[in-house]
Formats: sequence, structure tokens, C-alpha cells
Amino acid sequence: MPGTVLLLAASPMGRGRLVDAASVLPVLAAVAPDVLAGTDTANVVELADPLEPQAVLTRLRAAAAAPGPLTVFVTGQLQLDRRQHLPHLALARTTAATVRYTAFPWHWFREELRLRPSGATTLVVDLHADAETWQHLRSTPLDSGRNNPVYGRIAPPPARRTVAVPSYMKAVATVLRSGHRPPLEQLHQQVVTRLGEEAAGGILLAAPAPASGDPHAAIAAAVEAGRHAEADALAARWEQTAVRAHGPGSEDALHWAEVRADLAMFAGDAVRSCRTWLTVAGARLAAGQPADAPAVEAAVDRAHHQWGRIGDAAPARELGAALAELRQRVPGRRQGALDHVQQHLRELQIQG
Repeated sequence: MPGTVLLLAASPMGRGRLVDAASVLPVLAAVAPDVLAGTDTANVVELADPLEPQAVLTRLRAAAAAPGPLTVFVTGQLQLDRRQHLPHLALARTTAATVRYTAFPWHWFREELRLRPSGATTLVVDLHADAETWQHLRSTPLDSGRNNPVYGRIAPPPARRTVAVPSYMKAVATVLRSGHRPPLEQLHQQVVTRLGEEAAGGILLAAPAPASGDPHAAIAAAVEAGRHAEADALAARWEQTAVRAHGPGSEDALHWAEVRADLAMFAGDAVRSCRTWLTVAGARLAAGQPADAPAVEAAVDRAHHQWGRIGDAAPARELGAALAELRQRVPGRRQGALDHVQQHLRELQIQG
């Protein structure tokens, strides 16, 4: 089965740039795709200094949907948004004041990759952090998802008025240009040895894949084989277990509800997916989570996305009314989301 490789290099233009992220892409692009992926054949997608977080999300979502192993190489800089203090990958237009709207939230990696089989996805990262983010990461590890081993380093801010070089990722490319991809634990150690003292000052990431037996792997395998009912039944059993053990509003139970919403999407059932995401969003708000919490925004955004795919006017009107009410509380990051719902609802009323 062919592998997929996503090469993402991003950093702000102008004075906010900490690292020349895109300089690594020609070096990585010189490595054969099969070596980058560690598979016999591979497809490579390259994103150089993207402007919009939604464009990155679209490419990441497509890569996550591809069967076979996925390796995501990320080079860039991390910044915190001022409202929630969550790490974001800064993009070309990002400034300290606009992180929330112009940067790529790191938790979107976790959200988009969570249904992939355990161990089928690997992140290789070379990240620089500004001073505020560096202090944050000293006490709060970067969360890339339970199924995804991560290798790389996070470097502290470079000296003032200095633009750093992505030396970790360039060393990765140098090793891989030999034509062989060693096991990633070995690759990481080789790169750290090459960097020497430079690596010692950063946060080194070398997280192995989780143990086998993860229920997500069985669910993902069923989806890949087209056994959507079986996948949903497995997730439903885990959801019921979580509800009995921790309650319907627990994070564990809500996680499995979110999995089932994704499974409905994979099965092409936009109505069920939209309805489930609306339920999850309502449950999170009822539990006291703020309207701008990442999990709340993600649930409403996904409900909105699935609602736009409903072809039957009757359920679209029903769910659209609930979505419009929810959008008033959770406007999300995209400008005009509520206006879009209201306009489409008016069109549906005319059709009806």
C-alpha cells in the first residue's frame, strides 16, 4: 500500500519570523518519496509558507483520509493565542495579535489524525517557540494525539533579530538522502548526534507508538474495509462503557460520541454525523465548557460542515435551525459562519 507524506513548512513574514522554515523544503524534496515515507511507493504533498489555516486543514484532512502509512514533516514556529493560550503553528500572515485567526491550531493535528490506525501516522517536527510559548511548553507537553508517535525537537527562541535555521529537519533530510530510512527511533538518534550541543538546549521529542490492542485500530480497519456498520457498533460499545463508568458528559464518553460522528461522515450519512456533532457541542456547553473552547468550536464547525452536505431539505431545515441557534453562541473562527447558516436556511424555506 502506498504511503503518504505531507511536508509542511511555515513561518511568518517580516519581523515576527523566528526560523526560515521553507529553506528546508528543497532539501527534503531531494529525498526520494519512498524513502520519505518508508514505503515502496508514496505520494508527497508540499505546503510552503501557506497563508490560511483552512488551506492547511484541507490538505491535512485529505492526507489523513488516505490509506496506508502517513508521515507528516512539520517545520516552523509555535506561538500561543492570547485568549486561550493554546499553541498554534504560525503561518505567513501570523502576528502576535492575530494568532487565533491566522495560525494553525496545533490541536487540529490531533483532531484530524485521531481515527487513523494506531501507529499508522508519524510526525517529524522541527519547531521554534517564542519566549511565551517556550515557557508554556516547559510545563505543558505538546499534545499531538494518542495514536501518533512524534520525533523531533522544539527549540527556544533564537537571539534577538536572528532568524534560526531548521537544523534538525535539515539533518533528517541529509540522513535520508542516503536512500534508506532507518527506524524513526534510530533516525532521531542519528540526527541528535549530528546536532550535538545544539540539540541539548531544546525539548527533544521521541514518543513511540502506543501499544497494540487500541480499539481505534480495529475501528479504523473496519472503516478501511468498508464495514461501516461494524465500525459504528464497536464505537457504540465503547461509548456505552464510558457512559456507565464515567457518565454521559464525561470526556471519555464524549470522545466516543465524536468518533461515531466521524464514522457517520465516513459512511456518507451527513444527517447522522451533523446531528451527533450538534449533540456533542450541546453536551460540552451544558458541562460548562466555554463557547471558544477548542472542542466546542470543533464540534460546531464539524456539524456545520456536515450540514452543508445534506441533500434532503426536510432534515436540513430541522438541523439548520438547531445549528443557527448554536452558532449564535459559538461563532467560531471563520467570519460569517452564522450568516451562512441563516442564508442557507432561507433558501431551504423557499424550496419547501
